[in-house]
Amino acid sequence: MRRLAACAALLLALAACSKDKEVNPPAELVDFKQTLAVERLWDASLGGGEAALRLGLGATVVGDRVYAAGHGGEVAALALANGKTIWQAKTKAPLSASAGADATLVAVGSSEGEVIALSADSGGILWRVRVRGELLSAPLVAPTAVVVRTVDGRLVALARDDGHELWSAEQQIPRLTLRGIAAPVLAGDVVLCGFDNGKVVGASLRDGSVLWETPVAPPRGRTELERLSDIDSRVEVSGDNVFAVGFQGRIAMLALDTGQIWWSRDLSSYRGLALEGDHLYISTAEGDVVSMESRAGGETWRQKALAYRGLSAPAVLGNHIVVADFEGYLHFLDKATGAIAARVKSGGKRVSNPPVIAGDIVVVVNDDGRVSAFRAKA
Repeated sequence: MRRLAACAALLLALAACSKDKEVNPPAELVDFKQTLAVERLWDASLGGGEAALRLGLGATVVGDRVYAAGHGGEVAALALANGKTIWQAKTKAPLSASAGADATLVAVGSSEGEVIALSADSGGILWRVRVRGELLSAPLVAPTAVVVRTVDGRLVALARDDGHELWSAEQQIPRLTLRGIAAPVLAGDVVLCGFDNGKVVGASLRDGSVLWETPVAPPRGRTELERLSDIDSRVEVSGDNVFAVGFQGRIAMLALDTGQIWWSRDLSSYRGLALEGDHLYISTAEGDVVSMESRAGGETWRQKALAYRGLSAPAVLGNHIVVADFEGYLHFLDKATGAIAARVKSGGKRVSNPPVIAGDIVVVVNDDGRVSAFRAKA
């Protein structure tokens, strides 16, 4: 409830600033020269969508399967090639977090703080436990534990076999935050996660001890709105380097072993970034898509045509970048120049979570629980 109240306060404050005028209206889509062909492969529906809640529901691909969850409690394994249902389970829980999965286990989370583990083979429920706090990001299914991040600032590790708590680590979070939480990421034996206080934390997978914590986006400003500095997107890891970005804060490269900041640049994003080779791709809070050099942080291009369209985090598809927007459009940008190469519509609802890439296939889930897959062809 505190989280919902904070979000409501933020929306009311923004509305008060606008008076009778719309603040930063979304850019209108304009014609462009299409250079990439995109075909729709299949659609499936899990139902139970609740757009107003901005749930963290998305898709996860493991091998030739897509795992997805609906707010009504359905969890499904779909064939990547054609979308056919392999199995579907009814958890009867108000699911609010994307599925996390590996070859044998699928884990989902609910708005009531329940974590549910299912067999990846059959969809049978293996265990379900309750943790304190709503879940809005995919559980990390690690070799020795299932790690979840809750809205009240906790990392909790649960045993894979029966779900009993192994350890927890906690960060103090501000009273006012954005609605969203970063998904934990595993790098070796270190669990990495961003928090609403602008910090990235590295914790031991074995016992949860905090190895380091680094303020990437320290709060700035006089009011609570100005001091929002959430890191709500998952970090990206390449070798010994960690990349993170925060809202009204910075994008930075950190050392994996110590958390030391190697470089940082002022940038605001609540959706996140993608990393490939020596380049980062970021969807900013203003709706720009930006390409940066990962080694030094220099900007290589910036696409402004999608301003204020509520973009998802980018995903890298071959020679293109894919982002989704508040109307369900998928935009394909040339990776070298940022030029728009193609556009398709997945449905009429917002796509909040980043597209998932599997070879030449793009999978998205919109806020109504509709799963869509597309294939891009040169």
